[in-house]
Amino acid sequence: MLPLALTMGDPAGIGGELTLRAWQALRRAGFCFVALDDPDRLATLAAAMNCDVPIRVVTGPAAAVEAFGDALPVLPVRLAVPALPGRPDKANARAVIESIEHATGLASRGAVGGVVTNPINKAALYDAGFAYPGHTEFLAALTGAGGKQIMMLASPQLRVVPVTVHASLRDSLAMLTTDMILMAARTADAALRRDFGIARPRLAIAGLNPHAGEQGALGDEETTIIAPAMATLRAERIDVSGPWPPDTMFTAAARARYDVAICMYHDQALIPLKTLDMDHGVNVTLGLPIVRTSPDHGTAYDIAGKGVADPTSLIAAIELAATLAQRRAAAGR
Repeated sequence: MLPLALTMGDPAGIGGELTLRAWQALRRAGFCFVALDDPDRLATLAAAMNCDVPIRVVTGPAAAVEAFGDALPVLPVRLAVPALPGRPDKANARAVIESIEHATGLASRGAVGGVVTNPINKAALYDAGFAYPGHTEFLAALTGAGGKQIMMLASPQLRVVPVTVHASLRDSLAMLTTDMILMAARTADAALRRDFGIARPRLAIAGLNPHAGEQGALGDEETTIIAPAMATLRAERIDVSGPWPPDTMFTAAARARYDVAICMYHDQALIPLKTLDMDHGVNVTLGLPIVRTSPDHGTAYDIAGKGVADPTSLIAAIELAATLAQRRAAAGR
């Protein structure tokens, strides 16, 4: 099995700590990854955490497989200045971007099975020329999939796809269209079939308004925007149900009736998932030619450098990426 590429993330955040803990947890578990990071930074961090993680600089993914059982393999991406926990430095922005670019290139060439990204702080990258709303859009541009990508948050209890993502609530409502719902639903359906092994995915379409509009009394978007999308999807033989009232569609009984919830805006999707299972939530980018996952949390500057960061979500992201990569490899994709 090919290794995964694990990016640096913001060096002032908790990504390095998570990387070290993930290697400790997975070194004997049959999963392998190579960190695209500064080996000196990781070694210093391991010593500060009193964390027994040998660091081994490698020249490529194949060498990482050989090393993984005994040491954390690192493809060097050097920082411009030493990283200070909780204090992002624009001087290191170029290294953060380089780590993502290098990992994506390896995955695009088939040298690694997929990319797992540690959390970044976009504001800290803008001075280095980062012009994207987030990881998802940057990876889409790097792989030539711009405009086709969507974000899925997945956990053992729930999968959600927000139709609009990193925009204010006011802007999200203004930009919502039938075509956007169609793109999100089609991409989710295809990904669940290809990567998750679900032969006939069941998509639950969330309403936008309270009580899914209450027959138009509380808003007409369910009729004017959502219903036309659902009619088109049904004509394409995609299994959709709804529009579901958003306040009842995430109960245990409701969740048993679908495989993914297609939600109209960011918080409508992410609040229930993170409430149900924050620790095991994984961000999966659908619609890319490569596998990409990440933990469902941010840089956590407030606890960076304290050695208390929980690696559970990163470990789940690595395990899911490996599973998705294996399915693609088995299918010859």
